[in-house]
Amino acid sequence: MRVFVTRRLPEHVLDRVRAIAETEVWPDEMPPSAESLREKTAEADGLLCLLTDRIDAQLLEGAKRLKVVSQMAVGYDNIDVRACVARGIAVGNTPGVLTETTADLAFALLLATARNIVAAERYTRSGEWRTWSPMLLTGPDVHHAVLGIVGMGRIGCEMARRAHGFSMRILYTANRTHEAAERDFGARQTDLDMLLAESDFVSLHLPYSASTRHFIGATELAKMKSTALLINTARGAVVDQTALVTALQAGTIAGAGLDVFETEPLPLDDPLLLLPNVTLLPHIGSASHATRTRMAELAAENLICGLRGEPLPHPVTA
Repeated sequence: MRVFVTRRLPEHVLDRVRAIAETEVWPDEMPPSAESLREKTAEADGLLCLLTDRIDAQLLEGAKRLKVVSQMAVGYDNIDVRACVARGIAVGNTPGVLTETTADLAFALLLATARNIVAAERYTRSGEWRTWSPMLLTGPDVHHAVLGIVGMGRIGCEMARRAHGFSMRILYTANRTHEAAERDFGARQTDLDMLLAESDFVSLHLPYSASTRHFIGATELAKMKSTALLINTARGAVVDQTALVTALQAGTIAGAGLDVFETEPLPLDDPLLLLPNVTLLPHIGSASHATRTRMAELAAENLICGLRGEPLPHPVTA
């Protein structure tokens, strides 16, 4: 059997795959081009891929031997799952393991944006710091503020746990009532309009789909407090980025902290890069040593089971 892995992973993970299949690993830091990915997948029985790799019907059409697509991520909007299922190709992802790590990053981003941590660090290095100033780099308090969580899934619930430790009042929107979050953290379910109107911080934890594309746009941003901050560690396209830039420029909202973008990497001419009231990170929500290693291990487990014709431990269905 043959396997193609689209990026270098920890050697102990690759060794597990090599033990059962001839394994080719893409050697570059940058992802394979669409053409290269189609070429490498054409003779593969298994594919271990990342969010940056588009697995569409055109690629699958030429991958006659493919049995399994294993993604090292929770999200899988880059994979045409229906096309895979129609061809009998198993699809797996890596849920659960990155929940707490991503919530850590989301809350750190909230804190950094509120307290101007990045601007303050740059100011300290710049040589401009000459004296203590009463109102220099002031920002809103986080403790006792209102946090609105849009999407109370696993990561949203862990975000609520962290907010509870800061004595924040927690509002949330979700398709169902989250009884544990209400009981343990005092969270209160509400509709989106009320959440936007009352929250000092709005944190997005929605999966990406056609129904959540541009879920937060100009209309929603206008409903937020002018002092509010928007935090997005979900998917970039959940927010209408053009509308967000306009809102940040106009002072419709006070600022934003973003780990994800509609186009990644963020183009060098993107207007977000010029705005002083936004904190920008390069999609590092799950970037801890332990979590990324465990994600790679789960992806390998899915891949190996798929190659053997066994049920995947973490399957994705259409």
